[in-house]
Amino acid sequence: MPAGPDSVRTIRKLLPFVSAGVALAALYMAYVFVSRWQENRRLESAAAEAARAKAQREISAIYGDGKLRILDFYVAPGIISHGQKALVCYGVVNASSVRLEPAVERMYPAISRCFAVAPPHDTRYTLTVGDAQGHTATESFVLQVK
Repeated sequence: MPAGPDSVRTIRKLLPFVSAGVALAALYMAYVFVSRWQENRRLESAAAEAARAKAQREISAIYGDGKLRILDFYVAPGIISHGQKALVCYGVVNASSVRLEPAVERMYPAISRCFAVAPPHDTRYTLTVGDAQGHTATESFVLQVK
């Protein structure tokens, strides 16, 4: 059934109000999305700052005293078959020199570093670190080869 002239006039009279309502709804939705996005950014920034502060506290607790330390020195796996490789990992703080016996890789002070080794037989690896004041620390382990 076709619309009569009265219904067309009524629709034309209501059209500006409906358009204004749709525009207001779109503006409100845009405001909601932007405000939520801004709040999420603020919360993410606060969480990142809290994580940075926690990491800084942990770093200060470990390294703050200025003492020479071997944090880690290990091999994974501890037993290998002939021809296989294992990872030797170490971590040191406040060190100015790092030496590994037997020498297999260029060594330097690092908080966390790993490298591969493939010895032909059981091998004792000894890590020796030194600081600028002449202090040293040493740790060792044996990598077994079957």
